[in-house]
Amino acid sequence: METISIQINNPKAKQIIKDLAKLNLITIKPQITLQSVLDKLRNNSTDTPSFEEITSEVELVRTERYAKKS
Repeated sequence: METISIQINNPKAKQIIKDLAKLNLITIKPQITLQSVLDKLRNNSTDTPSFEEITSEVELVRTERYAKKS
């Protein structure tokens, strides 16, 4: 098996690729994005911080940063 990346320049080519997949000659895999990786990591995490925890941490860092500037 060989994996390649293809940039489609003509919409007609996309239909040809879909037809090849229907014939089981190729397999189309979804593109992996940063958002999909983050979603997967968050779903597998047992200790995901809440929105309030994130906000309090951000506020703490901002307070420390502004204290250093003064």
